[in-house]
Amino acid sequence: MEFDQPVPREVKVIDTASLCRLQERAGDLSLNARLDPSWVRANAAPDGTHYLWPALWNSLSHRPDVPRQLRCEFLTTLHAGDHVVSWLDVLPEDFAPLPRVTSREVGMRVSRLLDRSPSVRDWLLREGGGPGRL
Repeated sequence: MEFDQPVPREVKVIDTASLCRLQERAGDLSLNARLDPSWVRANAAPDGTHYLWPALWNSLSHRPDVPRQLRCEFLTTLHAGDHVVSWLDVLPEDFAPLPRVTSREVGMRVSRLLDRSPSVRDWLLREGGGPGRL
């Protein structure tokens, strides 16, 4: 994936195990946008479907050893069927092979859910756990 190319305009669909692996990889690399993988394992529906929508290229100018990443909005399906939105930095080589949404209808549904679902922080505040649970 060339970095002078525009941000990919495709929605990727992933399962919970893949979401946890991406969160762990982001943590291992100390990327900026990520959640604690233990929170994801505890709250994401084990058989849920989750979506990544790339928003921009991100780089850590103070850490030239870390490759550029795609900063993605991600929509997580929780145990109770609720959805929450957050950000996740994903390396291009991890993003490219993920399966993509091929149906326009599903893509539009994901777009609507991204627009109206609470952020993880807002969901935690609503649930009474506070943002410190991340």
